[in-house]
Amino acid sequence: MSVAPAFLSGQFEQHFGGSATPALYRAPGRTNLIGEHTDYCLGFVLPIALELACYTAAAPAGDGLLRIYSANVGETREIPVEGILNAEPRRDWSDYVVGVAREIARLGYALRGRDLLIHSTVPAGAGLSSSAALEVSCALALLDGQPIQPLDLALLCQRAEREFVGMPCGIMDQYVSVFAQEGAAVKIDCRSLESAIVPLPAGLAILAVNSMVKHELSGSAYRDRVRECGEAVAALQTRYPEVKSLRDVTPAQLDAAAAAVPEVPYRRARHVTTENARVEAFEEASRRGDLKAMGELLVASHRSLQHDYEVSCEELDFLVDSALAVDGVIGARMTGGGFGGCTVNLVRPAAVDAFRAALTARYRERYGREPEFYECKPSRGAGKL
Repeated sequence: MSVAPAFLSGQFEQHFGGSATPALYRAPGRTNLIGEHTDYCLGFVLPIALELACYTAAAPAGDGLLRIYSANVGETREIPVEGILNAEPRRDWSDYVVGVAREIARLGYALRGRDLLIHSTVPAGAGLSSSAALEVSCALALLDGQPIQPLDLALLCQRAEREFVGMPCGIMDQYVSVFAQEGAAVKIDCRSLESAIVPLPAGLAILAVNSMVKHELSGSAYRDRVRECGEAVAALQTRYPEVKSLRDVTPAQLDAAAAAVPEVPYRRARHVTTENARVEAFEEASRRGDLKAMGELLVASHRSLQHDYEVSCEELDFLVDSALAVDGVIGARMTGGGFGGCTVNLVRPAAVDAFRAALTARYRERYGREPEFYECKPSRGAGKL
């Protein structure tokens, strides 16, 4: 869903007034086709950017303040530019913006008073990376045309989330928001930070389905998984001293060292090592147009996330199982951090209407609520409108 520039400018004028014409920036959300919970283990991921995006309208303010208005939340935050390096988190939406501003100042870029209006069409809590879209669009607005390399922009936004917001995220979300290309997926090597554009075959519709739930467990469990993967690495280093992260371990090596790894870290590592292999197999299948293999890899990914990584939930499992029972569905799995949010589904175009109807009816009957559907057309990366 795109937002017209005239609408954004009108919102900005209505809220801030004045005669300045704001500059407009856009950064997309994403859905990850495959490669879940591998980025912070320096593995492979294969996301696409979405038409759903965060938009920031920005204009200079002469009073030395950053005034940040969220049209989605209906709240304004003000912070003096000169105090940005000493800013403290508020534990709300504004931390993503203030964290980005702090990183920009830390890097020595000029940071001046500005009025920012933020309007996002990426649903929060759906696992479609609303936070990275917010970070990247605001970073572009605050940089105000000062040159920055695309990778440095993605890393700046990742640091803001890790060091100010306090979420130990990998690089995937910020990276794809910056580097995405229309009509294709991006395979990211989260160790080298290199990427490859992966064409997607014809005869394929990609739909995200929002379970409309987000369980409280999500934040703490994410940190637990990061810690458990670290425990697996420490155990594996007793046998393979060269291992620095789970990216350095093959499924065969993990099996050979199974006795040295505690049970829970072993299962976490089994997911990560097999998921990295699935990303590479999915890329190959996509390049040769093998929809059947792509679908099978999605389902295998979900079962691994469900049983080995334990980040799915009842609602996500129900949506996946219900999708796989619909004719024309090629594959389905949960996407994002888990414990709610979305599934991603590969569907033959002729089956999309039946897919929507079947999942809506089954989910309503089971949980008394209707899921939301988002058509995921691979979109371009962030930039100025």
